[in-house]
Amino acid sequence: MDILERVNGSIEGLPGRFEPKGGVFCLEAVIAERKAFLSKQKLTYYARFKVDGPKGLVTFTEKLEERKSGLGAGGVDESVGTGFKGWKTSSSAEGLEGVMEEQSRLFGEKYQYSFDFKRVREAVRRAAEEAGFSFEYRLWGKL
Repeated sequence: MDILERVNGSIEGLPGRFEPKGGVFCLEAVIAERKAFLSKQKLTYYARFKVDGPKGLVTFTEKLEERKSGLGAGGVDESVGTGFKGWKTSSSAEGLEGVMEEQSRLFGEKYQYSFDFKRVREAVRRAAEEAGFSFEYRLWGKL
């Protein structure tokens, strides 16, 4: 069983599945929606991982993103993450993972959802380690 099959088996029951796209495995899942007068807001979870066989490394990244449509979609005052919000991270993987927890906490003030993104991260970590690969967590960006 390859890493992709292990991961998708471990996250069964959660919305979305990892699909191959140009050498990277990608998951996209709408985890919450809000409807208001003439507008709609969606909170989407994105995750990607890449397997580098020669280096024996699986690199993983994830993020939450809010999209708005309809009347008032361009409003700056309502968006979570607009403006400056600082938090500390350490250089360890746990510190980077803390960014995702903070992002989830901020969106949790606006949306009702119970998506367990940690389960996705741990499924990729476990599948990589079971296959004899190292696991590296990165902030969202190029893998």
